[in-house]
Amino acid sequence: MKKYKVIALSALITAGVTSCELTEKPTSYYEKDTYFQTLDQAKMSVIGIYDCLAIDKHYGQFEMAMPASDDTYYIQGTGTDNTRRDIAHYMVRPTNTWIASAWEYKYLGIDRANFAIDGIEQMDGFEENTSLKELVAQARFLRAFLALDLIKYWGDAPFKTTYTAGYEESFTGRVNREEIYEYIIADLNFAKENLQKGNASLSPEVPSQSAAHALLMRVYLQRAGYSLQQDGNLTRPDDAKRKEYFNAVITEWTAFRNKGYHDFYEGSFKQLFMGYSAGTLNSKESLWEIAFNPTGAGYKDNSGTWATYNGPAVEAPGKNAGADAMGRANAFFRVLPAWKDFFEPSDERRDVMVCTYRYKWSASEAKHYAEENKVTDWYPGKWRREWMPGGFVDPNNTGVNYCPLRYADVVLMTAEAYNETGNTPKAWELLNMVRTRAKATPITDANYSSLLKAPQVYDLPYIEDGDAAGKFRTALYWERGFELAFEGQRKYDLLRWGILGDALKFFQTNMDTALKGKYVAGDKFVKGKHELFPIPLAELQANPALNNQNNPGYE
Repeated sequence: MKKYKVIALSALITAGVTSCELTEKPTSYYEKDTYFQTLDQAKMSVIGIYDCLAIDKHYGQFEMAMPASDDTYYIQGTGTDNTRRDIAHYMVRPTNTWIASAWEYKYLGIDRANFAIDGIEQMDGFEENTSLKELVAQARFLRAFLALDLIKYWGDAPFKTTYTAGYEESFTGRVNREEIYEYIIADLNFAKENLQKGNASLSPEVPSQSAAHALLMRVYLQRAGYSLQQDGNLTRPDDAKRKEYFNAVITEWTAFRNKGYHDFYEGSFKQLFMGYSAGTLNSKESLWEIAFNPTGAGYKDNSGTWATYNGPAVEAPGKNAGADAMGRANAFFRVLPAWKDFFEPSDERRDVMVCTYRYKWSASEAKHYAEENKVTDWYPGKWRREWMPGGFVDPNNTGVNYCPLRYADVVLMTAEAYNETGNTPKAWELLNMVRTRAKATPITDANYSSLLKAPQVYDLPYIEDGDAAGKFRTALYWERGFELAFEGQRKYDLLRWGILGDALKFFQTNMDTALKGKYVAGDKFVKGKHELFPIPLAELQANPALNNQNNPGYE
């Protein structure tokens, strides 16, 4: 059962926003210098950061569109909407309202983190108080998580670690992403020593020390890869620096394993994801979950749309629906159907990743599902209404958590680092641990071609596999898709590997003919532009420190 340790605030703790600063103090405003008097007040300041993530305009819904489209899924409908479809189909403009909301909530979360960190650190007895240090560690972990989003989405972006106390402090210019990385690493180094250790009683809605190690691993891999620079060139660090980052990943993995506890979920892959939809907290494989706990009128406060906007479709409940009926699922996203055939039949992940049915209502029966013959109506299946407890208030909103960090991802990140530092046998050992859990055949030299070449999968023209390291990179390409599709990492894997545009175009060329005009990412993607999002136009106009300069390719 869920034990919500992260809850909504009834009153806003901080008055700081982004560049749109309030001119008058609201009734819920607290002076920073006098607020931090008790442990409960310190806790509330940190809850305010979580609250920025757990709303529909951030990780509850809008973030679902940010990692789409990739080579596994896309969004239904190609008409411009200035929101989710334009993001997913690489038609985004600086006026996009979802991009503007993402910008706002990331900076609001960072500013609340700055407020909490500085305020708690100034409290009497901070250095000797482990509870206060753990709260600062949570705040620094969350600040690092949001700052990494800034780099992934906007590259060199405004960033600071001081609280915005007034209008004059609201406007700052771009900070080089390498400098932001250093702040992120410092935050996570503190967090990995001062967060609680993972254990069965610690809710995954609160990050553990292991979550900080895992996020550091992601940071180092991201930093070692390609990224779009302000001059429009896609570059990555030199080989020596990349090796340093890969070795840092291995160092974090060693510390992660030494701390013990986290491992693969004891049940099947399907049971793992059924648990997410059912609201069952899983502290073994989940290193951290962003919590959603719908409250208030209309079931909207602190709700998300996981399992409804990114799961199989469910028609609106009929007029005779009982109190325990399933709510609606609008199912905006579609899976690229070729992936169903890429899996081995024994691989448990296939029928979780690709859902080929939807729920319909009829007069004669309350609900039933119908197999969908049209491949254009196959859905991402990791989150589903049918796996949720019966009953609903709002037909689309849910309390399903989102897990941005889980153990299988950590194992695959480590495998990548070992391969890139010359220990490919160790890399295979780790990758095959993930496959074994899923009941897929471990990959060897003998079966490499039958499992990772056509006709089982596509032959990839953008990854050389003429040597051992190249064969592993090919296997990793497929394995991270099999294991982590729709979980927010795929697009940014392809980007840091320098093949995002290539993969989009290749999959569009090879897609089922029924998808013609529906999956358009390959045609729309522009290299040297769409690796980053535009800075929102309103921010560009309001902030003189940005010098009216948007990211490459955006007018």
